[in-house]
Amino acid sequence: MKLEIRILTLGMAVTNCYLLADAEARTAIVIDPVDQAPLIAKTATDAGWIITHILATHAHFDHVLASKELKAISGAPFWICEEAVPMLERLPQQGYLFGMGVFPEPAHPDRLLKTQPEILQLGNIVLETRYTPGHAPGHLAFYLPDANLVFSGDALFAGSIGRTDLPGGDHARLMQSIREQLLTLPDETRILSGHGEATTIGRERRTNPFIEED
Repeated sequence: MKLEIRILTLGMAVTNCYLLADAEARTAIVIDPVDQAPLIAKTATDAGWIITHILATHAHFDHVLASKELKAISGAPFWICEEAVPMLERLPQQGYLFGMGVFPEPAHPDRLLKTQPEILQLGNIVLETRYTPGHAPGHLAFYLPDANLVFSGDALFAGSIGRTDLPGGDHARLMQSIREQLLTLPDETRILSGHGEATTIGRERRTNPFIEED
């Protein structure tokens, strides 16, 4: 299997959308359908890939805004943690929180992922779920052990951590998630997060000031 990744930084919150592809099978998984569904779909089409699954790390608007439209365009199922559903269903109202009016309806989830660890066999790509609440209810990270790679959503960033001042946020719980679910990964594990540049577990363990202070 030949893995390829495309990163699209989109939307008003400058959020990273990832296309994780098995280039040999010409299939792709979208992680966090941020915004601009036609552009996400076109990126896959231009690469010769068929989108087979749409996953969301959590249900904040900037990670699911394009979920319904992308599902309609691609026909791919949409998966999210069961604990994130109440926030997902409030997507239209999330716009008011940020003074942006009403957002569109989200996609209806085709599978509700558990808070317990799961192995997701998506074609030849195998992802492990890691339950990382604290930034948002039902937050998941997706770990790809074969490639030493974790999609951390908004739990852990290069030099920072997810904010916990929004509804459902809990700083102590986020730090517990980071310690138990992310820092237990090998130091060489590359982190692709919801915002900003890539980093590694080892780098964040050594230099992230929030982790050092905790």
